[in-house]
Amino acid sequence: MEINIEAVKTYLLQLQDNICDALAREDGGEGFIEESWTRPEGGGGRSRVIEEGKTFEKAGVNFSHVSGDKLPASATAQRPELAGRSFQAMGVSLVIHPHNPYVPTSHANVRFFVAEKEGEESVWWFGGGYDLTPYYAFEEDVIHWHSTARQACLSFGDDRYAEYKKWCDDYFFLKHRSEPRGVGGLFFDDLNTPGFENSFAFMQSVGNSFIPAYLPIVQKRKTMKYGERERDFQLYRRGRYVEFNLVYDRGTIFGLQTGGRTESILMSLPPLVKWRYDWRPEKGSPEAELYEKYLQPREWAE
Repeated sequence: MEINIEAVKTYLLQLQDNICDALAREDGGEGFIEESWTRPEGGGGRSRVIEEGKTFEKAGVNFSHVSGDKLPASATAQRPELAGRSFQAMGVSLVIHPHNPYVPTSHANVRFFVAEKEGEESVWWFGGGYDLTPYYAFEEDVIHWHSTARQACLSFGDDRYAEYKKWCDDYFFLKHRSEPRGVGGLFFDDLNTPGFENSFAFMQSVGNSFIPAYLPIVQKRKTMKYGERERDFQLYRRGRYVEFNLVYDRGTIFGLQTGGRTESILMSLPPLVKWRYDWRPEKGSPEAELYEKYLQPREWAE
C-alpha cells in the first residue's frame, strides 16, 4: 500500500502554523518564541513556546520528525514484530496551561509512524487525539468540547466517536489515584484501515478540529475573576497532569527513549505546581464538584 510521507509532513507543519497563529492572537501578548533543533541520530523539529503570556501561562506547540535504525523498547514492547526495523515518526503535539483557573488546560497531538525493513512491506499507522483538563468545569463547555470532537468523527463512521472517546477515558486515567486526568475527548492509535488516504483524512479532521473545540472555551472564561483559592486549587490539580505525563504518557516515554530533545519533550509540564499530603476538597465546595460531577464516566455528546 503506497503511503505519502511528504504529504503528512506538509500537513503537520501547516497545522503547527495554524494553531500557533490562533493561540497567539487569542493570547494577545508577544507570541511564540521558536527554536529549530536537530537530532544526531536523525531528524529534528520545530518547537514554539509562549511563557508568561497574557492569557496563557505556558503554551507549547511542537513539530518533530525523527528517524532511526532501531526502535526503542516503548515501541517494540507492544509490537514485537517491529524489532529490527528502521523508523520515522512525525507529529504535532501541544499543551496549553492558562493563567486563569476557570480556563481548562488542554493537550492535543496528531502523529504518523512508519517502520521499514528492506524486502518487506512498510508498517505504518496514525494516532493522536485531544483531551480537556478543567479545574472549575462548566457543563456547557464540556458539551461543546465533546460535540466538536464527535463532529470531527462523524463522516468516518457512526461508532468512531464512541470508540475513541472511550479509548481517551481509559488512556488518560491515573491508575495509582483511580481517577481520570480530566473530562476526556478523543484518543486513537494504530490507525491504518481502511487505507492510507482515509486514515490520513481522519487524522487531519481531528487536528483541524482542535482550535474550534478549545478557543470558544478560552474566550468565554479567560476574563472571569478569581482569587488565591482558585489559583491554589489549579496548582494542586496540575500535579495530576505532571504525574500522568511522567509515569504513563507514551509520547514522553518514546521521546526520552529515542534520545529526543528533552526541553521539547518536557515542554508539556506546567511552570508552577503544588502537591499536598492527602488533601481532600470540602464537601459541597466548587472544588468538590469537579470530582463528583466531572471526573466521572459520562456521555457528553448525544
